[in-house]
Amino acid sequence: MAKILWADDEIDLLRPYIIFLQEKGYEVATVNNGSDAIDLCREQQFDIVFLDENMPGLSGLEALSEIKNLQPALPVVMITKSEEENIMDMAIGEKIADYLIKPVNPSQILLTLKKHIHQREIVQEHTDTGYRQEFSDISYMINTATTLEEWMAVHRTLIRWDLDLQSADSGMKEMLRMQRTEANAAFAKFIARNYPLWFDNKQERPLLSTDIFKTKIFPALDNGEKLCLVVIDNFRYDQWKAIQPLLAEWFNITDEQMYCSILPTATQYARNAIFSGLMPLQIQQMYPDYWVEEEDEEGKNLKEKELIQTQLDRYRKRYQYTYNKINESDFCERVIQKMKGFQSPLNVIVINFIDMLSHSRTESKMMRELASDEAAYRSLTLSWFQHSPTLRLFRRMAELGYKVVLTTDHGTVRVQDPVLIIGDKNTNTNLRYKVGKSLSCKSKDVFVMENPKQFGLPAPNVSSTYVYCTGSDFFGYPNNFNYYAQYYRDTFQHGGISMEEMLIPLITLEPKK
Repeated sequence: MAKILWADDEIDLLRPYIIFLQEKGYEVATVNNGSDAIDLCREQQFDIVFLDENMPGLSGLEALSEIKNLQPALPVVMITKSEEENIMDMAIGEKIADYLIKPVNPSQILLTLKKHIHQREIVQEHTDTGYRQEFSDISYMINTATTLEEWMAVHRTLIRWDLDLQSADSGMKEMLRMQRTEANAAFAKFIARNYPLWFDNKQERPLLSTDIFKTKIFPALDNGEKLCLVVIDNFRYDQWKAIQPLLAEWFNITDEQMYCSILPTATQYARNAIFSGLMPLQIQQMYPDYWVEEEDEEGKNLKEKELIQTQLDRYRKRYQYTYNKINESDFCERVIQKMKGFQSPLNVIVINFIDMLSHSRTESKMMRELASDEAAYRSLTLSWFQHSPTLRLFRRMAELGYKVVLTTDHGTVRVQDPVLIIGDKNTNTNLRYKVGKSLSCKSKDVFVMENPKQFGLPAPNVSSTYVYCTGSDFFGYPNNFNYYAQYYRDTFQHGGISMEEMLIPLITLEPKK
């Protein structure tokens, strides 16, 4: 039962309102002056306070200030006879929840209570009802999706409901989780059937990592636009939706789409494919000095700047460009400082924070607690974006008139179920995909590439194959299988096949004038 405190020097005249609220199930305490209201707030907990602005003795505004000192989160509704602007400014400056102009009527009171006491449960009830009604429609979308565009629509819909239900304490979240599991299982079958076809007939394949420059970057440069390409590593579509409102002050979103990461959904493959415009096998063959094999200790993305130049050269684009990789806040500050001096039409910025967050969450017990699920993971991403120099970096781009293409190389998925795999000592360590010879896995829910060259991938050995986890599975070896299964469960990984990893944001932002 909600408790209301109503302070008014004419409280006796409001008796019909009090009875009305009591009949609705509310507990109402009444006082006729500001001092008594403060004393009651000191002694009791209330859900909301109705406070008359014009009382003798201690005024409503003075009482408001004291009440907020005692209970800062307590919503206070100011009731006043005056519509003077300075009264409203003073009240709003004291952080009132709302104000009503006398004479008030019962429907106004009820609406105010619903807005400030019952809003969350009302919104949640409507959200639960909405998802329950749409559940069958989503299942139909999953069962009938035959194109990548239809799978993107499924992914968007599930993310929309994930965002709407993220603060819910209801069974709807579990229903949504089960529906996403069902969707990812069907999506993996779609990829197994169609991914090989995309390499047999390139005219009919969807937008892949290799196509970003020729479809998004070169047309803008040819049109004379100043452009920033921002690649945020490990950036999921739901994380984009979380930070999107922060950019609305400085940018108009002129194009919000997804594209499909190549396999493996790992930085070594997917990001190098973006910057070179080539599949990994082509990079290895055409620019062997810029490709690092899986078993090599050398960093896998040390030649990104050079790969950009190779793509510009192949397409005979003579544009100058800058390349900046941001691994920590100090680097971001330096980029912000020097942006005004950029003379190149193309400026490429790689931001590695979310990748570092993902790995930190795997290794750190504290980070596991902070990012316990997708909603918490999004919240950490939002907090980083809002409070790090990254938001100021985007603001600076807008101030300088840069069009921004914001994207990523791949996403991540929260893994749940370990899958036993056996391979030789040279097999790579990624949890979502394996490349090596003599790989043996009993699970039927893996996707196997027995001929890597068919998919544009290097083969370290003649008998090398690539094996990918699907859904929320992850690979484990026989040695200490149970220990590592427990250690990596509920961590965010990439490299395999899921909507979260493969269907990723490709956003165009135009600075507001």
